Amino acid sequence: MTVDTPAPDPLAPAELGPVRLRNRVIKAATYEGLSHRGRVTRDLLDFHLAYARGGVGMTTVAYCAVSADGRTDKHQIHWTDEALPGLRTLTEAVHAEGAAVSAQIGHAGPVADPRSAGRHALAPSSRLTATMTRTHAIDRAGIERVVRAHAQAARRAIECGFDAVEVHLGHNYLLSSFLSPRLNRRDDEYGGSLENRARFPRQVLRAVREAVGDRIAVLVKLNMDDGVPGGFWLDEAIGVAQWLEADGTCDALEMTAGSSLENPMYLFKGDAPLEEFAAVMPQPIRLGVKLVGRRFIRAYPYRDAYLLQHARQVRAAVDLPMVLLGGIVDRASMDLAMSTGFDYVAMGRALLRKPDLVNRIAADASTPSLCIHCNKCMPTNFTGTRCVLVDRGTTRRDTWGTPAGYVG
Repeated sequence: MTVDTPAPDPLAPAELGPVRLRNRVIKAATYEGLSHRGRVTRDLLDFHLAYARGGVGMTTVAYCAVSADGRTDKHQIHWTDEALPGLRTLTEAVHAEGAAVSAQIGHAGPVADPRSAGRHALAPSSRLTATMTRTHAIDRAGIERVVRAHAQAARRAIECGFDAVEVHLGHNYLLSSFLSPRLNRRDDEYGGSLENRARFPRQVLRAVREAVGDRIAVLVKLNMDDGVPGGFWLDEAIGVAQWLEADGTCDALEMTAGSSLENPMYLFKGDAPLEEFAAVMPQPIRLGVKLVGRRFIRAYPYRDAYLLQHARQVRAAVDLPMVLLGGIVDRASMDLAMSTGFDYVAMGRALLRKPDLVNRIAADASTPSLCIHCNKCMPTNFTGTRCVLVDRGTTRRDTWGTPAGYVG
């Protein structure tokens, strides 16, 4: 695709599928670690209100599993009857601040916590994970169940007032693991060729689109580089992006990278906070992280807009609207994204550091981000995601599990 029109203003109103956004800045899905027993807490509500008040066009609630066995944490939200009132309260509160709100939906697959559901984590093929647990190869009935669960999650998102859903095809979660030739060793119609490996993700997207029609926007978060030898990479990501465009199942693509299973820091770039990760892990995993963690938790050099080089190759191959993620920290990086053909930008760590950064940039285009890419925010998702350099007080975990701790 060639870009022959003037670059849009990232802070001007825009359309995303059927949704009107007040600007083109999306708060990226960063797992909050603030739900409890699958329900919305006051801390989770306050987390997203900070970004709505801070000026983003849309904030993303992450991560809302489509089923109990798709959670990475036992307290994670999934789409139960008990969760819906709190989610409705959250969307209403965000809307009252003038922002839209999206729900990230997916199944963690091999990244799931098997203790949460009392069963093996699901994957395309059985394998031993870094935590020395064995995944279970999902069968056809399981695939059909997960497809239905995504459609049901999307319908429930509409019931709760969400403006969009973001379907997770990244980070070697279940759908991403099917795309990976390294992780997918199947010899049926879901393994082998790229067309076969993409069959399950495409079935999910068709089911989601059929479930929601044009009532809400559908975004897809798609890996373009797993960051591991033999994994899913850019050439195949371009092919999948073109198929999704031809299928007409999504309104925008957000390209991402890395593997929560095998190389989690590859997405983030910057420092690798090994000691902080070890401190929040139970034994004997804590000892393992200290001894051999550098093989798994690796540091990568940071630069602004660090996913642009690969993402612009996808941009050139499709006409779908696209979101640029990765190192969007100031007005300059926003304008760079717009000038290279992207329609929206997604911000993560920069907003953790300064939730009102968008409002500040709107008032003064020279406003810098204060994020230093230390990545010490990452281990905090076990106890409530936050920037460790900012003292905003403690979360109200003492009230979780009581009526006062929940909303809705």
